[in-house]
Amino acid sequence: MKKKILSGMRPTGKLHLGHLIGTLDNWVKLQEEYDCFFMVADWHALMSEYEDPAHMGDTIIDNVADWLACGISPKKAALFIQSQVPAHLELYMFLSLFTPLGWLERCPTYKEQLREIKNRDLKTYAFLGYPVLQAADILLYKSDIVPVGEDQLPHLELTREIARKFNSMYKKEVFPQPQALLNTVSKLRGLDGRKMSKSYNNYINLSEEPEEVRKKIKDMFTDPLRIRLNDPGHPDKCNVHSYYAVLAPLREPEIDTLCRKAQIGCTECKKELAEILISYLAPIQKKRKDLLQDKGYIRDILREGKEKAYAAALETIVSVRKLLQVQYEL
Repeated sequence: MKKKILSGMRPTGKLHLGHLIGTLDNWVKLQEEYDCFFMVADWHALMSEYEDPAHMGDTIIDNVADWLACGISPKKAALFIQSQVPAHLELYMFLSLFTPLGWLERCPTYKEQLREIKNRDLKTYAFLGYPVLQAADILLYKSDIVPVGEDQLPHLELTREIARKFNSMYKKEVFPQPQALLNTVSKLRGLDGRKMSKSYNNYINLSEEPEEVRKKIKDMFTDPLRIRLNDPGHPDKCNVHSYYAVLAPLREPEIDTLCRKAQIGCTECKKELAEILISYLAPIQKKRKDLLQDKGYIRDILREGKEKAYAAALETIVSVRKLLQVQYEL
């Protein structure tokens, strides 16, 4: 029997290169080996988008088109929208009954996002409880494995603590303690060298037009120590070079040598990178365009995924209700 995996993305805007390198490309591999549930985390998105959520319906279709274009297969994984499986909120409520506030307040990502996101009031009950909803998502499907980056490890450990406390309190091993599957692929930094993020406007969308790709790559930060064309470069300090390492690993060693010997300038290096990236995205963009010609097909995939997710979630939530003796016969 295959082990279960739950992973998701928030529909807050168009997907960018950072979503592909490190998440979607990892999902494509995982779907071959595990029983995968890939979730559009719209309730999670609402926690920061609550003032203007009107875009989310269109964004969901757009994002799922990208998932499919990048190689996610509805025959190998269940693709579904979180809010269409109400058991997520029910389990969230049950888990919140006994989760101490201190556990939530010490989450480093909570503090980090409060600092980073300036144009939203995130000092809310819902945002503080974000990790409990995340725990409910994972435990609802009795996930054995959760693919995470290192920055998400505290959230997963909190999920494990919540599972242990529930099992201990009700004297039954209802929930497994999910294990982390760390992604070893190097993450692409944003165009300015910071974390790639919508908040920083330092990303390249998967649907970016070629001319816009060229413009954005042209403006990328390069080696700060290289002032003149004949100065030897330091590829290990250059964000442009880090893109070569991920997107063109066969070309990267040669670029490394040329840069260190001052035989290629930063402008030429960026021009070549732009063309590599345009070629890299072209097949994804073609498939995405074809998929968006028939949005009904995407909706059908989400409906089918919902049925599988709903069945798995119902089995868990009924067992939890019975254990808590709130499965009333009226």
